[in-house]
Amino acid sequence: MDIVILISQVIMSLALILCFVRVVRGPSLPDRVVALELFASIIVGLVGVYAIQSDVSSFIDAAIVIALMGFLAAIGFARFLERGGPRDD
Repeated sequence: MDIVILISQVIMSLALILCFVRVVRGPSLPDRVVALELFASIIVGLVGVYAIQSDVSSFIDAAIVIALMGFLAAIGFARFLERGGPRDD
């Protein structure tokens, strides 16, 4: 099980790095918003895998809070774009 956890942490860390690159270099604002949502989802996955590894259930609560914050941030950005925010696409 330790090898599976290590492999999943490495893959999710690589995905997190690639997602950060998309946030920084994204061609348009909607692409960056989607990348931020993916960033939050990957962090939730990492926290979940760490909760399994450490056998501490309170990390699941932290993952739920991070997921809710990522969802609310995506809703806020969508509302900003809907109301005529700056778009470069």
